[in-house]
Amino acid sequence: MLVLALDTATPVLVAGLARWSAVGGTTVLAERAVPSGTRHAELLTPAIRGVLEDAGLAMGDLDAVVTGLGPGPFTGLRVGVVTAAALADARGLRVIGVCSLDAIGTGERTVVTDARRREIYWATYGADGGRLTGPSVDKPADVQLPEPVVGDPTFAAARLGRAVGEARVTTAGLLRAAGPQLADPASAGPLVPLYLRRPDATPPTAIKAVSQS
Repeated sequence: MLVLALDTATPVLVAGLARWSAVGGTTVLAERAVPSGTRHAELLTPAIRGVLEDAGLAMGDLDAVVTGLGPGPFTGLRVGVVTAAALADARGLRVIGVCSLDAIGTGERTVVTDARRREIYWATYGADGGRLTGPSVDKPADVQLPEPVVGDPTFAAARLGRAVGEARVTTAGLLRAAGPQLADPASAGPLVPLYLRRPDATPPTAIKAVSQS
């Protein structure tokens, strides 16, 4: 099947196209990793169009959509998850959500990403690549992170005070994480973003009366 893979959980958004089968595995046809900061909303749709053009395919060729569910910042995650859900609904496609940390690196590792506020998102994985703990959000000083640690060295090495292997979300990683759900559609759960925190902006708990003069 032809799968569109999306992730907006980190400052580098990912859009990719791949052929997937339970027997043949994953063949990535096109991928764009775009440094996006907080501009996910304006950059994601052009990235999707770009990978379709790169692969010489159209939206109508898709069979499924896979999206990273985080953990990550509220606004970025919302952009990716809503876009995946909208595309799937418009085209009648299956949509599958996966933990974004599962799509970073392979094998035994601890994955870390930037949670801001001097904190990290993290999870640990065994030799078979299966997640052992997490995802969680903590201050680095409050957790033990088994070696090897992988992620974005530009922030992680300074924040952790240790060597960090470079690894990021990839199309192949997203489809690897989604493999069991692609093989068994009935096992796919709802698209629930992994915010791990409450949003900074919250509605007021009381409404102040407005007087008219």
